[in-house]
Amino acid sequence: MIKHLPDNHSNNFIKLRNSLISATGKAIGDYNMIEEGDTVLVCMSGGKDSHAMLMILLALQQRAPINFKLIAMNLDQKQPGFPADVLPNYFKKLGIDFRIVEADTYSIVKEKIPEGKTTCSLCSRLRRGVIYTTAKELGANKIALGHHRDDIVETLFLNMFFGAKLKAMPPKLATNDKQNIVIRPLAYCSEKDIASYARQMEFPIIPCDLCGSQENLQRQKVKDMLQAWEREQPGRINNIFRAITNVEPSHLADSNLYDFKNLSQAKLDDEDPLFGDIANEGAALSIGHSEGNIIEFVRNNSN
Repeated sequence: MIKHLPDNHSNNFIKLRNSLISATGKAIGDYNMIEEGDTVLVCMSGGKDSHAMLMILLALQQRAPINFKLIAMNLDQKQPGFPADVLPNYFKKLGIDFRIVEADTYSIVKEKIPEGKTTCSLCSRLRRGVIYTTAKELGANKIALGHHRDDIVETLFLNMFFGAKLKAMPPKLATNDKQNIVIRPLAYCSEKDIASYARQMEFPIIPCDLCGSQENLQRQKVKDMLQAWEREQPGRINNIFRAITNVEPSHLADSNLYDFKNLSQAKLDDEDPLFGDIANEGAALSIGHSEGNIIEFVRNNSN
């Protein structure tokens, strides 16, 4: 069996590990990701996130009041130089069920995508198809992916900037064919904490040579932007993630989510947030305006 703790684990490491386990357990509970009798296909790329996810799910499996099965799965995409023996040996030492699926998606991607263009979109679609098929073959009713909180926030901005959609990665979703449930148990975990945990656990990390070296990825640019914001104001990424879980449709502009056309009588929840913020700010500064003067104040300072 592979150790669940590094040899010289410190109190800080134990605290970090327990924090990740707690956050993962809370996400699973909040979204009812895993239930009694589930078979969870744990998708293993060989990166830090999927390694951390597997180890945390194994820890939760021992603690949980329900019974569920874990099957680790790695897709060997036939990338040149891919160390095909690393993950199978690791899974065997770990003593868990696993499946290695061989599918030459690498050649397809290299054939279809011109040199210098990003490959992630096609590669992810091909991987997704293989994963869904494998889940069906193994009787797995849940598919666990290693996306964390930062991935979810990055996706939100990518969809806003390039797709004009307010859309991120949900912690739990049904696939288009309704045959599978995809879960993201690390949805509440930060990449920084996962990276620290992975380093101390010394996981056998396998880099992705197909896409990992593409410096022109828009996701990397968004990641850099968010990290700069985080340095400027720690906690900003978490606040953005919390905003995704705390949506007020009446204060957005999607008429499919809120019936603006038939809104004829004002309600407290529909108050203009801009007016409210400025009015409260004025009160805090003891401006002392009457209601009429506050409205004039808003008009004069709206630009």
